Amino acid sequence: MAERTVRVRFAPSPTGALHIGGVRTALYNYLFAKQHGGKIVFRIEDTDSSRFVPGAEEYILESFRWLGIKFDEGVSFGGDFGPYRQSERRDIYKKFVAQLIENGKAYYAFDTPEELDAKRHETPNFQYDAHTRMEMKNSLTLSTEEVKRRIDAGEQYVVRFKVEPGEEVHVNDIIRGDVCIKSDILDDKVLYKSADELPTYHLANIVDDHLMEITHVIRGEEWLPSAPLHVLLYRAFGWEDSMPRFAHLPLLLKPQGNGKLSKRDGDKFGFPVFPLEWHDPKTGEVSRGFREDGYFPEAVVNFLALLGWNPGTEQEIFSMDELIQQFDLNKCSKSGAKFDYKKMIWFNHEYILRKSDKEIAEDFAPIVAGNGVDVPFERVEKVVSMMKDRVDFVKELWPLCSFFFLAPTEYDEKTVHKRWKEYSAQQMTELYNVLENIDDFSVEGQESVVMKWVEEKGYKLGDVMNAFRLALVGIGKGPGMFDISAFLGKEETLSRLKKAIEILK
Repeated sequence: MAERTVRVRFAPSPTGALHIGGVRTALYNYLFAKQHGGKIVFRIEDTDSSRFVPGAEEYILESFRWLGIKFDEGVSFGGDFGPYRQSERRDIYKKFVAQLIENGKAYYAFDTPEELDAKRHETPNFQYDAHTRMEMKNSLTLSTEEVKRRIDAGEQYVVRFKVEPGEEVHVNDIIRGDVCIKSDILDDKVLYKSADELPTYHLANIVDDHLMEITHVIRGEEWLPSAPLHVLLYRAFGWEDSMPRFAHLPLLLKPQGNGKLSKRDGDKFGFPVFPLEWHDPKTGEVSRGFREDGYFPEAVVNFLALLGWNPGTEQEIFSMDELIQQFDLNKCSKSGAKFDYKKMIWFNHEYILRKSDKEIAEDFAPIVAGNGVDVPFERVEKVVSMMKDRVDFVKELWPLCSFFFLAPTEYDEKTVHKRWKEYSAQQMTELYNVLENIDDFSVEGQESVVMKWVEEKGYKLGDVMNAFRLALVGIGKGPGMFDISAFLGKEETLSRLKKAIEILK
């Protein structure tokens, strides 16, 4: 048999914001597909109409546009296997439900929610399966005529899969190896509900994956318990030969490593768990997003790629092309991956360092302008070159280096107390006169003259420079003093020095 073209899918439900764990699943699917010259399909699984949230689908698509994860076909992308939205595939599913019933692989069940609750109350750990199905109200216990009468009368029903006991079900998982489950522990899962004329996830995803020629299903480990059922469904349809390979990814765990990562963890430790800011249309609640918090999409992708996958080398910084080249499902962990948000911040810092001054300046320039400062872009870029190694996020630049653009209006009390001595006003007055007479106000031009003056006067260099910094900056932090004064220029440097002398004398 000819080797099939790799086809994978990411199939979220439009029930709210996209969790960062879902982003990682999509990323792994994307990397796998691209590495093997295959395609990734974007499918919307909206069979649960009660949980639909307006705007969720658009939010998910925008998240992937921001992250640079590009789909080849699917909802909003087109393709030859549509429709790609499950709610638009009702008639397709009905045909396959009928096929299962006709072949004795599934059956109608008319048990009401109240009757099921009563059964659960009556029988501890009740499960609708081979041991109990003949006690229930279904097409296995009712006559053909009675079944038809109920359906014709509009009575609501579900279709359940008929799981035969005594079988060993093997799931050949790329990450976890051979997973064997005895069919006796499986219940007769609901595949279809007449109430909304929609299938459940279990049937829909099997039918869709088959018809869309999906070769590999890469998903979270929360679906591993359902995998044996899915294998049985492939058998029931006679599709076992074309069944996709499974890979169940480890969970993303809380920063402490205990339990699944949740939004509450993000709220507690101060980091987002969604790619973009999410405005819940039902509750009005606003949830933080990595984009709005100032993370670079490349940093997020890089960080997520290493949560559950280890390349086997010391390399930590990967471009998307490098990830595509090196990604290997066989090197994915079986155990959960702790969401180390501090490492996420580290990645963002590394990307700030690796990006050009111009790139960072393009992000910083609007912040500068937003603070009422109108300066040429080259000035912003120059500040970035001096300061970007000191921040983890572009938004942190302004409070750190606003002094480059705005003269201090006040002076930090602690710094004044510590750095402005009783003789500082006299020394700064002398420094003013020295600087006033310098024609070459470059870093080098200033430094040689000032350092000679300090030496000749016998002053302590620290005293002079600390007072000089306080005068120009307003605090005791910043890059080299001559870098600052050279950037400000002679006129602005002297103006700030004069003002500080007058106020702090």
